[in-house]
Amino acid sequence: MPKYGAHTFLWIDEWTTEKGNQAIAATGEIGFDFIEISLLKPDEFDAAAHKRALTDAGIEATGSLVLPEWAHMPEEPEKAKQFLISALEKLEAVGGTYLCGCIAFALGKFTGERQVVIETLGEVAEEAKKRGITLGIEVVNRYESNLYNTLADTQETILAIGADNIKVQADTYHMLYEEEGFYKPLVESADVLGYMHMSENHRGLLGSGTVNWDEVFRGLADANYKGPMVVKSFPAVNPDLAAAIKLWRPPTQSSEFLAREGLKFLKEHVEKYGLG
Repeated sequence: MPKYGAHTFLWIDEWTTEKGNQAIAATGEIGFDFIEISLLKPDEFDAAAHKRALTDAGIEATGSLVLPEWAHMPEEPEKAKQFLISALEKLEAVGGTYLCGCIAFALGKFTGERQVVIETLGEVAEEAKKRGITLGIEVVNRYESNLYNTLADTQETILAIGADNIKVQADTYHMLYEEEGFYKPLVESADVLGYMHMSENHRGLLGSGTVNWDEVFRGLADANYKGPMVVKSFPAVNPDLAAAIKLWRPPTQSSEFLAREGLKFLKEHVEKYGLG
Protein backbone atom coordinates (compact mmCIF):
# COMPACT_ATOMS: atom_id res chain seq x y z
CA MET A 1 0.00 0.00 0.00
CA PRO A 2 1.50 3.38 -1.00
CA LYS A 3 1.96 6.02 1.66
CA TYR A 4 0.33 9.38 1.00
CA GLY A 5 2.00 12.70 1.69
CA ALA A 6 1.25 16.41 1.63
CA HIS A 7 3.78 18.90 0.29
CA THR A 8 4.82 21.82 2.51
CA PHE A 9 3.49 24.42 0.07
CA LEU A 10 0.07 22.87 0.14
CA TRP A 11 -0.20 24.57 3.54
CA ILE A 12 2.36 27.32 4.04
CA ASP A 13 4.51 29.68 1.97
CA GLU A 14 7.71 29.15 3.95
CA TRP A 15 8.93 26.77 6.64
CA THR A 16 9.34 28.38 10.06
CA THR A 17 8.97 26.65 13.42
CA GLU A 18 5.46 28.01 13.97
CA LYS A 19 4.20 27.60 10.41
CA GLY A 20 5.86 24.21 10.06
CA ASN A 21 4.13 22.84 13.13
CA GLN A 22 0.82 24.17 11.84
CA ALA A 23 1.39 22.34 8.54
CA ILE A 24 2.31 19.14 10.38
CA ALA A 25 -0.87 19.27 12.43
CA ALA A 26 -3.04 19.99 9.36
CA THR A 27 -1.46 17.10 7.46
CA GLY A 28 -2.28 14.69 10.25
CA GLU A 29 -5.83 15.98 10.62
CA ILE A 30 -6.64 15.34 6.95
CA GLY A 31 -5.38 11.76 7.17
CA PHE A 32 -2.07 11.78 5.31
CA ASP A 33 0.71 9.40 6.32
CA PHE A 34 3.50 11.98 6.10
CA ILE A 35 4.40 15.56 5.30
CA GLU A 36 7.12 16.51 2.83
CA ILE A 37 9.09 19.10 4.76
CA SER A 38 10.78 21.97 2.97
CA LEU A 39 14.45 21.98 3.96
CA LEU A 40 15.44 25.03 1.95
CA LYS A 41 17.06 26.50 5.08
CA PRO A 42 18.37 23.55 7.12
CA ASP A 43 20.35 25.80 9.47
CA GLU A 44 17.09 27.36 10.70
CA PHE A 45 15.21 24.07 11.08
CA ASP A 46 14.13 23.30 14.66
CA ALA A 47 14.30 19.51 14.56
CA ALA A 48 13.38 18.98 18.21
CA ALA A 49 10.19 21.06 17.97
CA HIS A 50 9.14 19.44 14.73
CA LYS A 51 9.80 15.92 15.97
CA ARG A 52 7.41 16.57 18.85
CA ALA A 53 4.81 17.95 16.43
CA LEU A 54 5.13 14.90 14.17
CA THR A 55 4.64 12.59 17.14
CA ASP A 56 1.58 14.54 18.25
CA ALA A 57 0.12 14.43 14.73
CA GLY A 58 0.86 10.72 14.35
CA ILE A 59 2.60 11.12 10.99
CA GLU A 60 6.04 10.72 9.46
CA ALA A 61 8.18 13.11 7.43
CA THR A 62 10.23 13.20 4.27
CA GLY A 63 12.35 16.16 3.23
CA SER A 64 12.85 18.06 0.01
CA LEU A 65 14.93 21.01 -1.10
CA VAL A 66 16.42 22.97 -3.96
CA LEU A 67 20.13 23.69 -3.93
CA PRO A 68 20.80 27.43 -3.54
CA GLU A 69 22.54 29.17 -6.44
CA TRP A 70 25.80 29.37 -4.50
CA ALA A 71 25.74 25.56 -4.16
CA HIS A 72 24.86 24.60 -7.76
CA MET A 73 26.42 21.14 -7.75
CA PRO A 74 28.09 21.11 -11.19
CA GLU A 75 29.95 24.33 -10.30
CA GLU A 76 30.32 24.05 -6.52
CA PRO A 77 30.29 20.35 -5.65
CA GLU A 78 31.81 20.69 -2.19
CA LYS A 79 29.39 23.44 -1.16
CA ALA A 80 26.50 21.36 -2.49
CA LYS A 81 27.71 18.32 -0.58
CA GLN A 82 27.94 20.21 2.70
CA PHE A 83 24.51 21.77 2.20
CA LEU A 84 22.99 18.34 1.59
CA ILE A 85 24.73 16.83 4.61
CA SER A 86 23.28 19.62 6.75
CA ALA A 87 19.81 18.72 5.46
CA LEU A 88 20.44 15.02 6.06
CA GLU A 89 21.34 15.73 9.68
CA LYS A 90 18.09 17.63 10.24
CA LEU A 91 16.01 14.99 8.51
CA GLU A 92 17.60 12.22 10.53
CA ALA A 93 16.81 14.14 13.71
CA VAL A 94 13.06 14.01 12.99
CA GLY A 95 13.15 10.37 11.91
CA GLY A 96 12.88 11.01 8.18
CA THR A 97 14.22 8.43 5.73
CA TYR A 98 13.81 10.18 2.35
CA LEU A 99 15.43 13.39 1.03
CA CYS A 100 14.40 14.45 -2.44
CA GLY A 101 13.94 17.45 -4.70
CA CYS A 102 16.50 19.37 -6.73
CA ILE A 103 19.42 17.86 -4.87
CA ALA A 104 21.73 17.99 -7.92
CA PHE A 105 21.26 21.56 -9.15
CA ALA A 106 19.92 25.02 -8.46
CA LEU A 107 16.87 26.20 -10.35
CA GLY A 108 17.57 28.61 -13.18
CA LYS A 109 21.20 27.56 -13.54
CA PHE A 110 21.99 26.06 -16.94
CA THR A 111 25.68 25.26 -16.58
CA GLY A 112 27.78 22.26 -15.69
CA GLU A 113 28.19 18.58 -16.47
CA ARG A 114 26.48 15.48 -15.15
CA GLN A 115 29.77 13.78 -14.37
CA VAL A 116 30.33 16.17 -11.46
CA VAL A 117 26.86 15.29 -10.19
CA ILE A 118 27.58 11.58 -10.48
CA GLU A 119 30.76 11.86 -8.45
CA THR A 120 29.33 14.22 -5.81
CA LEU A 121 26.02 12.45 -5.27
CA GLY A 122 27.93 9.21 -4.90
CA GLU A 123 29.65 10.73 -1.87
CA VAL A 124 26.39 12.18 -0.52
CA ALA A 125 24.70 8.79 -0.92
CA GLU A 126 27.30 7.27 1.40
CA GLU A 127 26.51 9.90 4.04
CA ALA A 128 22.79 9.33 3.57
CA LYS A 129 23.15 5.58 3.92
CA LYS A 130 24.84 5.99 7.31
CA ARG A 131 21.64 7.71 8.41
CA GLY A 132 19.24 5.25 6.80
CA ILE A 133 18.13 7.84 4.24
CA THR A 134 17.30 7.39 0.56
CA LEU A 135 17.91 10.21 -1.91
CA GLY A 136 15.58 11.17 -4.75
CA ILE A 137 16.64 13.27 -7.75
CA GLU A 138 13.70 15.32 -8.96
CA VAL A 139 13.23 15.49 -12.72
CA VAL A 140 12.20 19.01 -13.77
CA ASN A 141 11.29 20.79 -16.98
CA ARG A 142 13.63 22.60 -19.36
CA TYR A 143 12.67 26.04 -18.04
CA GLU A 144 14.05 25.22 -14.58
CA SER A 145 17.17 23.20 -15.41
CA ASN A 146 18.92 21.55 -18.33
CA LEU A 147 20.52 18.70 -16.37
CA TYR A 148 17.65 16.28 -15.74
CA ASN A 149 14.52 16.76 -17.83
CA THR A 150 13.38 13.16 -18.37
CA LEU A 151 13.17 10.07 -16.22
CA ALA A 152 15.57 8.34 -18.62
CA ASP A 153 18.19 11.09 -18.12
CA THR A 154 18.03 10.63 -14.39
CA GLN A 155 17.92 6.85 -14.53
CA GLU A 156 21.21 6.92 -16.47
CA THR A 157 22.91 9.00 -13.77
CA ILE A 158 21.58 6.84 -10.95
CA LEU A 159 22.85 3.68 -12.60
CA ALA A 160 26.23 5.36 -13.13
CA ILE A 161 26.42 6.25 -9.43
CA GLY A 162 25.64 2.65 -8.50
CA ALA A 163 24.25 3.37 -5.02
CA ASP A 164 21.13 1.49 -3.96
CA ASN A 165 19.78 4.47 -1.98
CA ILE A 166 19.37 6.93 -4.86
CA LYS A 167 16.11 6.92 -6.79
CA VAL A 168 14.23 8.88 -9.44
CA GLN A 169 11.66 11.35 -8.16
CA ALA A 170 9.03 11.87 -10.85
CA ASP A 171 6.61 14.81 -10.94
CA THR A 172 3.58 14.60 -13.21
CA TYR A 173 3.68 18.37 -13.75
CA HIS A 174 7.18 18.24 -15.19
CA MET A 175 6.47 15.02 -17.10
CA LEU A 176 3.69 16.83 -18.94
CA TYR A 177 6.32 19.16 -20.43
CA GLU A 178 9.08 16.71 -21.22
CA GLU A 179 7.91 13.12 -21.67
CA GLU A 180 6.16 11.50 -24.62
CA GLY A 181 3.26 10.47 -22.45
CA PHE A 182 3.23 9.08 -18.92
CA TYR A 183 2.96 5.31 -19.22
CA LYS A 184 6.17 4.43 -21.07
CA PRO A 185 8.68 6.48 -19.01
CA LEU A 186 7.20 5.27 -15.72
CA VAL A 187 7.43 1.64 -16.77
CA GLU A 188 10.89 1.98 -18.31
CA SER A 189 12.30 3.62 -15.16
CA ALA A 190 10.65 1.13 -12.80
CA ASP A 191 13.99 -0.18 -11.53
CA VAL A 192 14.91 3.21 -10.03
CA LEU A 193 11.54 4.92 -9.56
CA GLY A 194 11.17 5.72 -5.87
CA TYR A 195 9.02 8.80 -5.24
CA MET A 196 6.06 10.50 -6.94
CA HIS A 197 4.90 14.10 -6.90
CA MET A 198 1.28 14.08 -8.05
CA SER A 199 0.60 17.50 -9.50
CA GLU A 200 -1.64 19.08 -12.12
CA ASN A 201 -0.53 21.25 -15.02
CA HIS A 202 -1.87 24.31 -13.16
CA ARG A 203 -0.61 23.18 -9.73
CA GLY A 204 -4.17 23.08 -8.40
CA LEU A 205 -6.81 20.44 -7.76
CA LEU A 206 -5.82 16.94 -8.85
CA GLY A 207 -8.04 15.68 -11.65
CA SER A 208 -9.09 19.12 -12.87
CA GLY A 209 -6.32 19.76 -15.39
CA THR A 210 -4.64 18.13 -18.38
CA VAL A 211 -2.58 15.37 -16.74
CA ASN A 212 -3.68 11.97 -18.07
CA TRP A 213 -4.16 10.32 -14.70
CA ASP A 214 -5.36 7.01 -16.07
CA GLU A 215 -2.11 6.71 -17.99
CA VAL A 216 -0.13 7.72 -14.90
CA PHE A 217 -1.73 5.08 -12.68
CA ARG A 218 -1.64 2.41 -15.35
CA GLY A 219 2.09 3.07 -15.68
CA LEU A 220 2.62 2.93 -11.93
CA ALA A 221 0.68 -0.32 -11.73
CA ASP A 222 2.71 -1.96 -14.49
CA ALA A 223 5.91 -0.61 -12.91
CA ASN A 224 4.82 -2.34 -9.67
CA TYR A 225 5.31 0.97 -7.89
CA LYS A 226 4.87 0.83 -4.12
CA GLY A 227 6.51 4.09 -3.11
CA PRO A 228 5.24 7.39 -1.68
CA MET A 229 2.71 9.62 -3.46
CA VAL A 230 2.63 13.31 -2.58
CA VAL A 231 -0.20 15.77 -3.26
CA LYS A 232 1.69 18.74 -4.67
CA SER A 233 -0.39 21.88 -5.07
CA PHE A 234 0.65 25.47 -4.42
CA PRO A 235 -2.11 27.54 -2.84
CA ALA A 236 0.42 29.03 -0.42
CA VAL A 237 3.22 30.87 -2.22
CA ASN A 238 5.42 33.84 -1.44
CA PRO A 239 6.99 36.11 -4.09
CA ASP A 240 10.34 34.29 -4.04
CA LEU A 241 8.69 30.89 -4.47
CA ALA A 242 6.38 32.18 -7.21
CA ALA A 243 9.38 33.57 -9.10
CA ALA A 244 11.36 30.34 -8.71
CA ILE A 245 8.61 28.06 -10.04
CA LYS A 246 6.98 30.65 -12.37
CA LEU A 247 3.60 30.36 -10.66
CA TRP A 248 1.83 33.62 -11.35
CA ARG A 249 -1.73 32.34 -10.83
CA PRO A 250 -1.88 30.25 -7.63
CA PRO A 251 -4.90 27.97 -7.09
CA THR A 252 -7.92 29.75 -5.65
CA GLN A 253 -9.23 26.79 -3.62
CA SER A 254 -8.33 26.48 0.05
CA SER A 255 -5.45 24.37 1.29
CA GLU A 256 -7.82 22.09 3.17
CA PHE A 257 -9.99 21.51 0.10
CA LEU A 258 -7.01 20.75 -2.16
CA ALA A 259 -5.54 18.43 0.46
CA ARG A 260 -8.72 16.54 1.27
CA GLU A 261 -9.85 16.16 -2.33
CA GLY A 262 -6.33 15.39 -3.53
CA LEU A 263 -5.93 12.58 -1.02
CA LYS A 264 -9.34 11.19 -1.96
CA PHE A 265 -8.40 11.33 -5.66
CA LEU A 266 -5.17 9.39 -5.10
CA LYS A 267 -6.82 6.71 -2.97
CA GLU A 268 -9.59 6.19 -5.52
CA HIS A 269 -7.09 5.71 -8.34
CA VAL A 270 -4.83 3.45 -6.27
CA GLU A 271 -7.82 1.22 -5.63
CA LYS A 272 -8.99 1.38 -9.25
CA TYR A 273 -5.61 0.27 -10.61
CA GLY A 274 -4.79 -2.27 -7.90
CA LEU A 275 -1.80 -0.45 -6.46
CA GLY A 276 -2.81 -1.27 -2.91
